[in-house]
Parts: sequence; C-alpha cells; structure tokens
Amino acid sequence: MNNLIVSPTALAFAVILVLIALAVNFKEHIGLEKDMLIGVVRAVIQLTVVGYVLTYIIRVDRVWLTLLMVAIIIFNAALNARKRAAGIPHAFVISLLAISVATLTTIVLLVVAHAVKFTPSQIVPISGMIASNAMVAIGLCYRSLNASFHDQRQGLLERLALGADLKQATMPIVRVAIKTGMAPTIDSAKTVGLVSLPGMMSGLIFAGIDPTKAIMYQIMVTFMLLAATSISSVIACYRAYPQFYNEDLQLR
Repeated sequence: MNNLIVSPTALAFAVILVLIALAVNFKEHIGLEKDMLIGVVRAVIQLTVVGYVLTYIIRVDRVWLTLLMVAIIIFNAALNARKRAAGIPHAFVISLLAISVATLTTIVLLVVAHAVKFTPSQIVPISGMIASNAMVAIGLCYRSLNASFHDQRQGLLERLALGADLKQATMPIVRVAIKTGMAPTIDSAKTVGLVSLPGMMSGLIFAGIDPTKAIMYQIMVTFMLLAATSISSVIACYRAYPQFYNEDLQLR
C-alpha cells in the first residue's frame, strides 16, 4: 500500500479553497458566510475528536463500544433530520425510527452475507455512510411534504370532503416526497464511475488497492445506500403525513 500523508502545509493550502468560496459568497451577497465558517470550524473540531475516538475504539475492539458509536451516529443523524422538518410534530422520533431501521437492517444483512466483518473499523464507517444518506433523504422528504401540504391544501380538503380517507387523499403527496428523498441517491447511482469516483472507491485506490477490487466495494456501497434511502424515506413519509392532520382527521 502507498503511504498517503496529508501534511499540515497541505491543509494550510486547502484553506485557500475555503477562502475562495467565502470570497465568492461575499462578493455575490449570498449570505452564507457565517454558515460556511461555522461549518468549517465544526468540521475540523468534530473530525479531530472523532479521529481520536475511533483510534481508541478500533484498538480496544469491544462490541458494546462499537454499538454505542453506531447509536451516537444514528442519534445525531435523527437530530439533524428533525431540523428540516419545519414544525412537523414528532419529527425526531420519526427520524430516529427511520434511520435506525434503515441502518441496522442494512448492517445486519451485510454482516450475515459476510460482505463486512463486525469490527469497529468496518461497522462504524459504514454506519456513518448509511445514516448520513438516510438523514439527507429524510430531510428532503420533510421539505417536500411541507411544500406539498401547503400548495395542495385546497385539493386535499376537496378529496377529504368527497369521502377519501387520509391515505387516499395524501398518497400522491407521499409518493412525490419519497421520490424526492431518493432522487439524489438514484442520480448518484446512475452517474457513478462516469461523473464521480465516490469516497470509498477513491480511498481504496489512494491506499493502493487494485481498482478492480475497489469497484466491487463501491458497487456494494451503492446498493447499500439505495436500500437504506428507500427504507428510510418510506418509513419517514408514512409516519410523517398523519402529523399534518388533527384528532378529528382535519388538516392542521
């Protein structure tokens, strides 16, 4: 394997790229300067802390520590997904359920199939990939649901007045939300290898692994993420849409 080392000097030069992005943002008056700075600072702090934590967890190699790390990842993903809910009741619980089911189901299947081993060095990174993609998908689902319930309120009221139950009246909106949540993952799957060389594949190639073997891992990751975003989007949408109605089955 090649020894790939990023020196502090290389990181300092990488900061120039951030400064360029900030300069463009400031010049065009986009208004994201504060968010970008916070994101950069948080990324550095969080990744540094996680690096030391992962080093300890991998060295100790205890099942309970691995499961605890997975639980922390899922919990934080659910917290961030809730921020995209914009007032949907019980959004955190719904997000936690959807991300947990998607992440744990996918991991169990991969372990049973011997695609990965139940070791911290494999389970924790894969859990992060699954949970983060599920988080993004759920956030998009929430935005789509909020927009559709707002824009199609009159149509929903008419369908309910004509005798449709909640599921019949809302299914078109739910289907659109699920499609919206899954769209980035599907688009990524369509263009993988042609437009982008994803993280896992690139990392393995950087580490000196034969590209043909790296491709097999990336195919596994692509299938894994498709399944996870599908499961999480369906669960989140089906659990979230009833929250737009009150106890009398009327729109809030």
